[in-house]
Amino acid sequence: MARLRHLSLALHRQFLRARHLHNANGAPETEGLDEEDGREGVHPGGYRLQYNPSSYYRPQHDPGASLSRLEMEEQCQSTVTSAFRQQSNRYSISSSRRLSSTKNTLLDLAFNRGTGAKAERVPPYRTEPLTPDVKGDPRAFQTCRPEYSAMTLDLSQRPAPVHSKQAFFLLHKVTILKGSMEPVDVTGFLTKLSHLHPDQTPLVRGDTRFIMLLRYSVENLSHFSHSQLLKVLRSFVWLGLPPTHSMLGLYEAELGRRAGEMGLHQLLLAADLWRCLGRSVPQYLQCLYDCASLHLGQVGVPEIVQLLYVMGEGRHCPKELVHPLEQILMRHLDQLEPEEVGAVCLGLFKSQTALSEGSVNRLVDRAHSVVYEMSDFAMVNVMKLLRFSYLDHRAWLEVMAHEVPRRAPSMGVQGLMHVALACSSLHYRNERILLAVAERLPSLAPHCRSKDSGKLIWAFGTLGVLPSQCPNFYPSLIEALRQREDEFQRYPEHLLTGLLGLAFICQLPEDLVALALSPEFVRLATRSKQLDLKKDLFTLDGTVALELPHWTGPRLSRELREETTEILWRFAQKDVCQKVEVLEAEAVLRDLLGGEEFVSKRMILPHTRSIDLEVHLNPVGQPLPVTSVQTYPISSQDWTTSSGSSTQGWEKINTGVTLTEDLLTQLTNGRKTPLPPTQASQLPLLRRTEPDEGGGLFSVGVDLTDGLVGTLTKRNNPGPLPSDSHKASIAPIRLAIQVTNRNHYCYRSPQLLGLHAMKRRQLKLTGYRVVELPHREWFPLLRRTHAEKLAYMHCKTPALF
Repeated sequence: MARLRHLSLALHRQFLRARHLHNANGAPETEGLDEEDGREGVHPGGYRLQYNPSSYYRPQHDPGASLSRLEMEEQCQSTVTSAFRQQSNRYSISSSRRLSSTKNTLLDLAFNRGTGAKAERVPPYRTEPLTPDVKGDPRAFQTCRPEYSAMTLDLSQRPAPVHSKQAFFLLHKVTILKGSMEPVDVTGFLTKLSHLHPDQTPLVRGDTRFIMLLRYSVENLSHFSHSQLLKVLRSFVWLGLPPTHSMLGLYEAELGRRAGEMGLHQLLLAADLWRCLGRSVPQYLQCLYDCASLHLGQVGVPEIVQLLYVMGEGRHCPKELVHPLEQILMRHLDQLEPEEVGAVCLGLFKSQTALSEGSVNRLVDRAHSVVYEMSDFAMVNVMKLLRFSYLDHRAWLEVMAHEVPRRAPSMGVQGLMHVALACSSLHYRNERILLAVAERLPSLAPHCRSKDSGKLIWAFGTLGVLPSQCPNFYPSLIEALRQREDEFQRYPEHLLTGLLGLAFICQLPEDLVALALSPEFVRLATRSKQLDLKKDLFTLDGTVALELPHWTGPRLSRELREETTEILWRFAQKDVCQKVEVLEAEAVLRDLLGGEEFVSKRMILPHTRSIDLEVHLNPVGQPLPVTSVQTYPISSQDWTTSSGSSTQGWEKINTGVTLTEDLLTQLTNGRKTPLPPTQASQLPLLRRTEPDEGGGLFSVGVDLTDGLVGTLTKRNNPGPLPSDSHKASIAPIRLAIQVTNRNHYCYRSPQLLGLHAMKRRQLKLTGYRVVELPHREWFPLLRRTHAEKLAYMHCKTPALF
């Protein structure tokens, strides 16, 4: 016994050294939901959420580690277990059990598993100390009420450890009992083995007698009671069984078969155990959702919160359950604890479950009432839900302007990223929030995944935060992107997201741009089946053409540019071109200028993904036909040297529709403001019309004075005509008339969002003058008379010259 004890201690020290060497190699990179995001698309255009259990935080004591880590642990101690078997013959008994041929075939298939592990990325050597990142615990809400213990596994309450000697005595008994093993014996052995210290479980998992015990458990699978089956599953969690072990598929099928016979708490406990194992079980979850509709009467606060947590981790909520769950949630809303509110928001966000606007408002109202008691993790989850719902809850956002700066110094990368991404999705530009995030991020940049860096840059670029406002923010994240270049092979969208965010603020790191436009990367990005990255490549390519005139690096092929232009134009024709405000502006301009040949509704810069109403004027302000337009920027020089219009026959142009005084009076129901004789010959009086008291339907207008009517109805005198040689040398004045809406601007701010600010900058580079029809002025006029729209347009366009 003394020799055995000495041997056990020596083997334990050897195992700890092997584990230390394994952990020193770092953890493999994983890519998860967060984000975005999603769908961060983006974002909002193509942001999708993908299920990846390994990307979420697990506490250090969490036994459900990833497969690659477990396999490396087992490889590290293969020599340890072999030495143990050689020197401890009294406990090394080979199994002589023979299974029937049918069972052998089934079990051999079930126990076959791959041994390859994903190569780990070794982080670069750093001389300065690394600021630790901060992670949140998505299961923290389960400590709010004792009722959760019946339907969840508390990972902080690991069973009291047993000595390794007892474990190997148990494995010895397994070889003795052999075929006489009952379900209760299998459950007892696995439960006792799960009490081993986490450092010793790899020794057990690699033992052939433990594998034999797993085979016996499969043999008895249909004979387990419900509680025994759940105990076995719990034992697998504590033993750290790999989530991809094929045997677990047999357990999932058995639990799915029994779902109709199990109670609600048992169903939720099984789902939680699968989550702890880190295994995706969509078939079982579907069975759970089918049965949950039969147990809605038993659903209280802990049940609804845990069910939404399970749905979030499974990334799905059946449509038929949304309405009943929304009703139950609203009924118990005031009873939710702060962490439960955060868990509900996260579950709705991850499962992409859209509640009604009123329900989301009430949920955020509840969050607002307990915000000071919330953890950082719960607070960020509320921001995620607002981002998904595109709902601006003003009271919550005002509180965030105080809470985020206070909490930012203790927050982690992903929390800060989601705060910034939510602000950009809601178009909410608050410098207190953004500068607090920007101040914290540079010290955490080495922890940033390519996803984090790309979406942070996108969010700040969208909101127009300039490099001068946060000098260290952009350089640190650009360097983080360079350090994560290997991730772009799997996630090319993150590089494009970051580069577009930089393009919004006129910052283009040429090494990363060259990588993104290289033929190899373009092929990789365009082969993506989940995301359409052609538009992002197209926008980047067009920006390079205009803003980097010295560029000699790679560009997109002409075929790809033409294909993407066609895709964008087809979409614009079905969407923005058909909007009432655009059609009305086009019609008024045609009437004002004298025909449809003087107005072109098109995408002047296709890579900016929006249309303009293009008008050409000669130097004295008379309209010219819009012809011979260029369709895509090859370089800024090409745009500045091409006129884009024809000046032939400009002296013969009809200058507009004839508006008589009687016609105008008739159209405006006789509303004409008489002027004193002294003012009748002066210029028309143009001023902003204030709304009548008690009504704000028409907040903008133009007084139709005698002077204005005279200006509109008098015949135009074009003046002396220039000579032919002089006409050829005069370039026309090109106008890009934009019908804007509030989605072009930051929330309650006159500042344009990143893409639209970039478009205006590039239109000026190409020689255009931008004329905006602001939504606050143009939209109220849509209900006014045609003559009033003509008057507004007339005073809007000549003001430029």
